[in-house]
Amino acid sequence: MHTIKSAKGAQRKRKRIGRGNSAGQGTYSGRGLKGQNARSGVSNLKRLGMKQVLLRTPKKRGFKSSKPKDQVLNLSAINKFFKDKETISPSVLQDKGIIDTINKGVKLLGDGKLLRKELKFKDIKMSESAKVQVEKMKGKIS
Repeated sequence: MHTIKSAKGAQRKRKRIGRGNSAGQGTYSGRGLKGQNARSGVSNLKRLGMKQVLLRTPKKRGFKSSKPKDQVLNLSAINKFFKDKETISPSVLQDKGIIDTINKGVKLLGDGKLLRKELKFKDIKMSESAKVQVEKMKGKIS
């Protein structure tokens, strides 16, 4: 065990800074000549430059609404879970596990084609394209 050595070049020697002119990094100790960067107390951010500082700062722009967003539902899901002449409301959607909560609003989007006839929608917002398809299939919106 005492004869095992690491391979040549596997371990680097530590740089001995500030130990005289002959010891590699003497005189100015790797800091160059005079100036702000040569003094003690220079932060790393100063050395990286102002661009890096700007990139690291978090963006505090825009606006985030405190109103809860509507839960979205597509016409294709209506085809999957409901039959003709059924009533669709947020409580029914929650019972079937399609939406998480009835506290947020529900909005029906027009993705897909509606195949069910005479459906009744209660307390559900709709996009224009969804409304057109529901009316086309003689559905009622209240």
